[in-house]
Amino acid sequence: MEPYEHGMLDVGAGNQVYWETVGNPEGKPAVFLHGGPGAPSKGARKSMDPEKFRIVIFHQRGCGQSTPHAADPAADMGVNTTDHLIADMEKLRELLGIEKWLVYGGSWGTTLAVAYAQRHPERVSEMILIAVTMSSDRELEWLYKGVSRFFPEAWARYSAHVGDPEDVVRAYAGLMESPDREVREKAAIAWSEWEDTVLSLESFGTPNLFLDKASDDMIAFVRICAHYCANRGFVGDLLGDAGKLAGIPAALIHGRRDMSCPADTAYALARAWPDAELTLVDDSGHKGSPAFREAIGTAVRRFSP
Repeated sequence: MEPYEHGMLDVGAGNQVYWETVGNPEGKPAVFLHGGPGAPSKGARKSMDPEKFRIVIFHQRGCGQSTPHAADPAADMGVNTTDHLIADMEKLRELLGIEKWLVYGGSWGTTLAVAYAQRHPERVSEMILIAVTMSSDRELEWLYKGVSRFFPEAWARYSAHVGDPEDVVRAYAGLMESPDREVREKAAIAWSEWEDTVLSLESFGTPNLFLDKASDDMIAFVRICAHYCANRGFVGDLLGDAGKLAGIPAALIHGRRDMSCPADTAYALARAWPDAELTLVDDSGHKGSPAFREAIGTAVRRFSP
């Protein structure tokens, strides 16, 4: 699916957000929110039906084809927060003349999707959320420390890179602001090795998903991810505010074996949101499985026009 329309959206403070539309120009509008934060993917092309949906894809601030790129230490992270991303979504929706759209998010994209829907419920027709996380203190504490109980040797390497501070994530965020490229590269590789380790027990998906040479895209991903995680996703208690989602039909799809985002968050969100239907896929982790992909397909068909 090649885009039939694309462009750069000026969102202020020197930021330009890349966007494109694929699929059916007359189809049902759906916006795809990538994970990371800071890691654009082609997941929408694989998951959504191009004959029935007008699929809107954009690269969140600082990554992919958006500018300035976060690999550049001069890029101002002070204007890269969840509030900024929500405002970017609204500006893009208005540019494209869309009244309501289905919001599809994966991993970090589920946090952004829920934050957006709680702010603008009137703009959301349905939601499909996969690998659910609300970026809460509890979840981030698990991902960047608690799960170390399963990987003690990897944790020792990961934390030692920043001198075993009390707040490892904030320490990495500080390193990623260094003007020294070598400092940023080494920190990005150490962070990515930890991300890969947490997902290493999964049976499906690409091994070493994050590990790569310290490319500009990897540096941008780690810089953005550490920046958001150090600030608890720039969100409040999304789970506690689940009542704001009332009336929005949703499909939540989560892998029971997801070590990075344990299933209890998806379960709690579904219980607090009567319009949401949760599917727990027993053989899947964060990276999915054939059964996981089938569950996504079922949700897409459910909400197809």
